[in-house]
Formats: sequence, structure tokens, C-alpha cells
Amino acid sequence: MTLSTAPSGTDPEDAEGDGVHKPAAGSLEAAIALARAAHAGQVDKLGVDYIEHPLGVMDRVHTVREKTVAVLHDVVEDTPVTLDDLRAQGFEESLVLAVDALTKRAGEPLAASMARVAADPLALVVKHADLAHNANPARQAALPPETRERLTAKYEESARLLGTTLSALLGP
Repeated sequence: MTLSTAPSGTDPEDAEGDGVHKPAAGSLEAAIALARAAHAGQVDKLGVDYIEHPLGVMDRVHTVREKTVAVLHDVVEDTPVTLDDLRAQGFEESLVLAVDALTKRAGEPLAASMARVAADPLALVVKHADLAHNANPARQAALPPETRERLTAKYEESARLLGTTLSALLGP
């Protein structure tokens, strides 16, 4: 899939002279631009622009590698972007494999999905942040009670399968 990911603007280091800044291949900036383009027009269960979720997960992790995987964690699952697209855009194989570990497969049991996440240390850090962002009480409060209960049960089970608890991920 080909996506235009470069933000407009003038860059004095623009080698092509077209006035458009192009993030370095495989960089965090490139990952953010790709995620913004791929999730454009998508909204979450609350009607909020979907990109706010990957950016929120990114804000909960620390290293550039974690941030890169965090912002890309839903692109393969929820958009036409493929793992090969990530490779073609210069993302390191270890980052692509972490995104793959985080990508749900159709019909896959939750236990199998979480086992794959747990087997990849980078994916595990990002999944913890993903669960914490998804289960944030402020976000959950805006959902209908039955949806909130269903999702909270799923997040609690995911945390348990990853060897932790939702309370631990949400912190004090």
C-alpha cells in the first residue's frame, strides 16, 4: 500500500527541492506520519479520531523503539497497511515483528494472541501500554455500561494472560 505520509511544509534540507519534509525511513517521525495517514477518517467507539489511541499508547512508553511500535500497533490490524509495507518503508525487522505480535488474527482466541504478545518483549511493553490506555477510567466512563463491562472484562483477561492485572497496569 502506498500512502502519502509527509507533512507539508518547507524544509531547508529538502534534497528534492519540492518543499515537503520527508521523515527518515524507519524513523519514529515516519511511523507517526504513516499511522496518521493510515488511520485517517477512522474513529473509535467514542467518535474520537482513531489516531488519538496509538498516540496515547505512544505517550505511555519510553524508548524510541517502544514509541515506534506503539504508534504502529494497530496499522496492520485496522488498515490496508501490511507488514511488508512496514519493511518497505525501512522499519527494522524487530519492530515489524513486534507489530506482527500485536496484530490480532481473525478468529484467534485471546489466549493465543496474548501468548504471541508475551513472547516478544517489545510487544509486551506496548501491549501493557495499550491495555492501560484502552482501560483508562476517563475513556471508559463515556461508554454505555454494557460496553464498558464487556471491554473491562476483556482487558482484565488480557492482563491476566500477560501475567499482570489491569489494576497494576492502570497504576495508582
